[in-house]
Amino acid sequence: MRAFLLMVWAAALALAAPTLAQDKRIALTFDDVPRGAGAFFTPDDRTTRLIAALREAGVRQAAFFVTTANLDTPDGAGGEARIAAYAAAGHVIANHSHSHWHLDQTGAEAYLADLDRAAAWLRGRSGYRAWFRYPFLDEGGRDAAKRDALRAGLVARGLRNGYVTADGSDWHLEQLTVEAARAGTAMDMAALRKLYLQSQMSGIAYHDALAQATLGRSPPHVMLLHETDLAALFIADLVAELNRDGWTIITADEAYADAELAAAMPVVPHTSGTLTGMMAWERGIQPPIVPLRMNAEMMSWLFARDVLAPSAPQV
Repeated sequence: MRAFLLMVWAAALALAAPTLAQDKRIALTFDDVPRGAGAFFTPDDRTTRLIAALREAGVRQAAFFVTTANLDTPDGAGGEARIAAYAAAGHVIANHSHSHWHLDQTGAEAYLADLDRAAAWLRGRSGYRAWFRYPFLDEGGRDAAKRDALRAGLVARGLRNGYVTADGSDWHLEQLTVEAARAGTAMDMAALRKLYLQSQMSGIAYHDALAQATLGRSPPHVMLLHETDLAALFIADLVAELNRDGWTIITADEAYADAELAAAMPVVPHTSGTLTGMMAWERGIQPPIVPLRMNAEMMSWLFARDVLAPSAPQV
């Protein structure tokens, strides 16, 4: 069954509707900064490598969404300097809350106070943008009153929704590598690179197909990534793969200038996830039937089959 699904998924990617090259634009954004240590690098080394890889790939500006409570953890030591290094390299920083709470599990007043705490730390720092990204992309779930209270609260604070239009669940693959490293399990790095690229490209293809069906165009996309060791290892490769597929990397400033997306406040039964998905739901647009997007279950299976192969070289 899994082999059949893989064949269908590969065929779906090949048959995806083409988009004009000049319309294929995407900005790269990274969440949970400063993130805890991964499987391969210290947090300091990861930042150095990620900045160098973005420079090598010709990415003029990425956005890093900061969760300020992470600064108070052991891995957060030196996080302020790492955040400043991103800004010094030409990238921008924005608000991802202080505590990284689920909105649907938190009162609106406490949630707003928490994001205010992060805003107080961020305000005035080099590269700061007045954007707020909901942790877990949770904008209130089924609680419409809470959803509306947060939307009004952001407007009152002069904050814009740092929405996402494309997601490849890179956090899940990162977690698999962390678990393997803790267990002392060998990983095939070439297979890991391939799986990272496949999973991110499939997420982008899925969401672009959904956006075209919903909007009648390919919008300037905002890609959700995380400040991970995998990004430090493979982001230049991902940019090269995107370029080969006709994508142009744009700045987060350019992506968030899209008037239609910036004004969108979808009213759906469960407010969470990508803006692309919520707008499609609101308009009654069905997602692609074929599994263009690699889900977590498939990613886990491929990781176990290919990356954790018995013959994999030790890292």
